[in-house]
Amino acid sequence: MTLTIWVDDWQMQCCGESFTPGDVVSWRLLEVDPEDYADLVGSDRAAGIDFCEEHHGPGDEHAPTRLRVLTITEVHCRYGVSPGSTSNVRHPVPGTTEAVPVQEADGWAATRPGVEFAGYLVTALRVRC
Repeated sequence: MTLTIWVDDWQMQCCGESFTPGDVVSWRLLEVDPEDYADLVGSDRAAGIDFCEEHHGPGDEHAPTRLRVLTITEVHCRYGVSPGSTSNVRHPVPGTTEAVPVQEADGWAATRPGVEFAGYLVTALRVRC
């Protein structure tokens, strides 16, 4: 069964190891609520996200899952302050997502006009030991 996994840019930049399609990785996976990703990647694509990869905080109690990476897609979007907000906290602006298939994930991405790099959508298969 193919899994779709969200990998945050900052998690990779902090302490992630680069990977490419075909690599076997060992990640701590947390189940996600797809709705949490709807503004970032759109409702349809978010509905397909099964897990997020977690290096920090929640998930430390979960044993790593071995996975063979099939595809990697960079996700870029525009961020902005929500209309009417009294804070300066920026959130993904719905409908601004750009998905870019890539052959390597290292936590960094080429600059794209008008959007910021947010993370990766990775499809992978569980590897049996």
